[in-house]
Amino acid sequence: SSPRRLARNELSEYRLQRKTLAMPVLDVVYCPIRSLPPEFCEYGPCFDKCKPWLLENFPDLYPNLREEAELRRKMDDLDIVGTSSEGKKAKDANKPGDVKLLPGGKIKRKEEPAVVIARTQRNKRKFVTTVTGLDTFGVKLQDAAKVFAKRFSCGSISCQRPGRGN
Repeated sequence: SSPRRLARNELSEYRLQRKTLAMPVLDVVYCPIRSLPPEFCEYGPCFDKCKPWLLENFPDLYPNLREEAELRRKMDDLDIVGTSSEGKKAKDANKPGDVKLLPGGKIKRKEEPAVVIARTQRNKRKFVTTVTGLDTFGVKLQDAAKVFAKRFSCGSISCQRPGRGN
C-alpha cells in the first residue's frame, strides 16, 4: 500500500482546496509610531510617544493610561511656587502690606517662608541634596539633620548661612 500519486490536475485541485480551508485574513491594526500591534506598544522603546494614540484609538486596552492622563491634567493645573511668574505677580498684587518702599523708588517685598529642596551634582554619579528654609517654620536644624540621616540612611549636616543663620 504505497501512497497514491496525484495527477497534475488533481494536485492543483488539492492545492486550491487547501487555500480555501486556510484561516481567514485578519485585519491587524499597527501603531503608526513604532509599527507594533497595540498590545505590544508598552514593551517598545518609546511607549510615551504611543500613549496619546493608544488613548484615542484603544482606551479599553490600557485603562490605567486614562487614569494617568487625568492625573497628569490635574497636576498641570497645579502651580508650584517660584515657577510661574504670573502666579507670583498675582499673589504679590493681593498683598499690599508686604511691600516696603525704599528711597529712590525701589520696592522691597517681604519674602514668604518657603522650603526649597535643590539637588546639585558633585561627581558623575554623586549628588548633594540641599534643603533650605526649614528654620523659617521653627524647625530645629540640628534635630532635622539627625532625622534626615536616620530616615534616608545618609550623611546629613546643618550649616550656617551668612545673613540668615542656620
